[in-house]
Formats: sequence, structure tokens, C-alpha cells
Amino acid sequence: MDAARRQQLIRFLTQLSLQPPRQLGDPELLPLEQALTHTSAGRAYNHEQLEFLGDAVLRLAASEFLEDTQPQLSVGERSRLRAQLVSDRWLADLGELCGIDAVLRIGAVAAGDHTGRATLRAEACEAVIGALYRIWGDLTPVHQWLRPHWQRSLKQLQADPHLNNWKSALQEWSQGQQLGLPHYQCQEVSQHHGDPRRFHSQVSLEGRALGEGWGGSRRQAEQDAARVALEQLQQPK
Repeated sequence: MDAARRQQLIRFLTQLSLQPPRQLGDPELLPLEQALTHTSAGRAYNHEQLEFLGDAVLRLAASEFLEDTQPQLSVGERSRLRAQLVSDRWLADLGELCGIDAVLRIGAVAAGDHTGRATLRAEACEAVIGALYRIWGDLTPVHQWLRPHWQRSLKQLQADPHLNNWKSALQEWSQGQQLGLPHYQCQEVSQHHGDPRRFHSQVSLEGRALGEGWGGSRRQAEQDAARVALEQLQQPK
């Protein structure tokens, strides 16, 4: 690891408001270097093992955060909140906020896939969480980094329990009306990876079309269709 990369990694830790417990040399920084090296970079090491570890560490830290800050909630309610606080969408937003793109090593093909950038950020954040656990040996840096972001997200979730998860909201509505589960049909209509209308989705309930939507991924198209359906259902009759 050259001096420039070493300084870049240390600055990145500073951006996360983390103060290492000791002076970090190359061996100590290696987990962070691995976490920020995507498989597409074609290097001898990559983020995958630390992403696997980070997934488990993230869920444990989020559980502790909710146990500490929301003791009045049932286990089921905490579980639903945790699912939001460890989701790929949340991790991708976190990666964007902390500027992870600037320190992430990726290959040329992955760099050109703009629709996949959110996935790269989410994977890298999980890997960084695993790296922090390896460097510190406990959950201290994970809580220090993530708690302010979780606190902000928790306020948003309490104001809007679905936080733009329109599919979840539509499913809760349909089950509350004893109408069963919404059905989604999704079709790829464009071969261009950067096309925000690459996929088209239709959602129906008991055979009745409720809405249609578009997105750069199947998930986005289905969310958009669910959003349109809810807007139609909530209009005054």
C-alpha cells in the first residue's frame, strides 16, 4: 500500500468521525483496503468476505441501537424497524452521504454501470462495517459511525413508517381490506443500463389493474407502480 492510499484511508476514517485506537500501519489498515476494493477491480483481494462479516455485525449493532433507544417497542416492531435500518437502500444512501465513491476501487465496467452504483455503495458500506469490527475488535466504531444516521432515519420512519416503501404500504392496505396480496408483472422494455425507464411494471389486486410504473430496475418499477396504485386508492371518491 503506497503512502497516498494510506493517507486516503485514514482521512476516510476521519470523515466517519472515527479516531483509531492506535496508530494504524499497513497491516492494521488492510481490512479497510480490502473492504474498499470491489471484485470488479481484479485485485488479489476484495470486499466479499468483509461484506459477509459486516452483514452480521450491522444487524447486531442495529439490534443494540433499537434495544437502547426504543425499549418500549415489541420485538416484532423492532424487527420491522431494523429491516429498514439495515436495508440495501439505507446502506446505499449512507454510502453516498459519506462519499464512499471517492475511496472505492472498482473496475472500468462497474464504473460505467450507473444503475448499479447504489448496489456497489451498499456492498462497500457493509464491507467497511466488517473492516471496522476487525480493526477495533468490537462494535464501538460501528455505533459511533452509524448511530447519528440511524437516529435521523428513525425520526423519518416515525413520521412515515413506510419511508417510500410503497410496496409494503400497498400490501398492508390490501391485507387490511382482506383483499389478499398485490400481484406485480414486470417487463424489461429497454436494453440500456442507464435508462431510468428500463423496466415497466403493472400491479393488480384480485384481477383489477391498480397502477403502472417505470424504473431503472425491476424493484424501482414495482415501487413506482405501487406508489401510483396507492395514490389512486387514496383519492376521494
